[in-house]
Amino acid sequence: MKTTDKQGCQALVEILVKQGVKRAVLSPGSRNAPLLMAFSRTPEIEHQVVVDERSAAFMALGMSQRSGEPVALVCTSGTALLNYAPAVAEAYYQHIPLIVVSADRPEEWIDQDDGQTLRQYGVLSHIVKRSYNLRAEWTLSTDGWYFNRCVNDALFMALSGEKGPVHINLTITEPLTGESEQLPRTERLVVRVPSSSLPDEAALSLLCNEFMSARKVLILCAFAQSDEALSRALERLSELPQVVVLTESVANVQGERFIPTIDRVYSVIDKSQWPHFAPDLLITLGGSLVSRMIKAFLRQHKPQAHWRISQGDRLVDTMQALTRHIEASAALFLGELSHRVAPVVSDYSERWHAKEVVATRLHNEYISRVGWCDLKAFSLILPAIPAGTALQLSNGTTVRYAQLFECNQLLRSDSNRGVSGIDGATSTAAGAACVGQELTLLITGDMSFSYDVNGLSLPCRSPRFKIIVMCNGGGGIFRFIKPTSGLPELESCLEVRRDIPVRKYADLFDFRYFEITDEASAVEVLPRFFAEAEQPAILAVYTPTEYNAEVLRGYFRRARE
Repeated sequence: MKTTDKQGCQALVEILVKQGVKRAVLSPGSRNAPLLMAFSRTPEIEHQVVVDERSAAFMALGMSQRSGEPVALVCTSGTALLNYAPAVAEAYYQHIPLIVVSADRPEEWIDQDDGQTLRQYGVLSHIVKRSYNLRAEWTLSTDGWYFNRCVNDALFMALSGEKGPVHINLTITEPLTGESEQLPRTERLVVRVPSSSLPDEAALSLLCNEFMSARKVLILCAFAQSDEALSRALERLSELPQVVVLTESVANVQGERFIPTIDRVYSVIDKSQWPHFAPDLLITLGGSLVSRMIKAFLRQHKPQAHWRISQGDRLVDTMQALTRHIEASAALFLGELSHRVAPVVSDYSERWHAKEVVATRLHNEYISRVGWCDLKAFSLILPAIPAGTALQLSNGTTVRYAQLFECNQLLRSDSNRGVSGIDGATSTAAGAACVGQELTLLITGDMSFSYDVNGLSLPCRSPRFKIIVMCNGGGGIFRFIKPTSGLPELESCLEVRRDIPVRKYADLFDFRYFEITDEASAVEVLPRFFAEAEQPAILAVYTPTEYNAEVLRGYFRRARE
């Protein structure tokens, strides 16, 4: 079988296959034609072709997020690469191993007013773990050795420590579409052998003593990949009377003693009680937090000790109280810790769980008496989601509403919380749907939906992919948060305030359309929406803009009413 005659393109794909890359998202172009030939003629790598590079990058993000495996992302020269930036930034802070491959013009033509040329090498340097500038052609054996070493290194970087994206910029000279026989694979594979990811015995002993000296230990879990071993370790620790485990909806850990509704519980704690709920020892793991409330609380009531568990090499001090960066696998370290520590006399866990009972009662009472709004809609939608669903949440109010409800039937819950942008939510979810066999459900706001409507055109749109669009006037988050809620420009500059034509988009991209306008229609439509098995489906949920904000503000005052 023939393939491209560019040795570097052949070698790159061969090394990716040997390093376990199974999927690639390709965007058309002329300068990257040799790469397209190499990828498309390699059966070991499943590929999708997406014209819009911004959507392509978010699709690859979703595929890698869902599978936990590296995904290659291939574009042509010029501004195509710049369109990758939002998704690559998200991948960097979400620790997703994207292998970004850009074709480039020869170096001597950069800045020479030649078509589709710009300074590509290093353009993503601040949002990738490492950048590489390589040539697709070589004649000397030393060139081949250097190329092989760099591509192996790129995979090492992407998959080691805190995973993340890398960028390989490949200069390709004309002619671009020459062919040669595909040679037997000879590229050298360098195998990465991971470390045990545990502190040594002396450090473990010191950490156990520090843990046992605390009477109030708060473990706070932010977004992360699903990890059963981590869930088991946290569950053992949560049985201790001095330990409370708070989990966000996108933390992807579950346990009977965990508190998964942080804001719901925190909002019923009176200010006079705050010192009693502040921890002596705070342990954090995962990425950035959704809950602004718990973050503000811990910054105001700083713990005596704060451990951050991470395999990364960056010092992250979100609470301005960090005392130890524990460079370890959270599952391994907490698993070991859970077998070494013991109960102490403390009512810390009991105190938090008593508030959880109160919060749940007030939550249910409040929702039962409010009218039709976003909060009421979420109270009906989330319990109706079929068991085993992979949930994707857009940013803005969507992910924050989800934080107020328990949803234990889900397989997993994900959101682009690395940098928390609203762009790319649909494309990310579409990518995730390409990988998993389970139902993938995206719940998104109308602004996020319209921002990434190109995601509806992506491949792999099966009946297992469903979207719920909260049509609340656009920009509802700005009406709720304090910095913007009182601005005179709220309606003119921040809120979209236009009807997004969800039905027309559904028809255009061949999605089955459903609609909800009140509680009665929700009860009737939701079962039909989730039962749709012939084509992908979109459900538009219409709620009143002003009332939504009023209800949400009232929700956080409910304990004082």
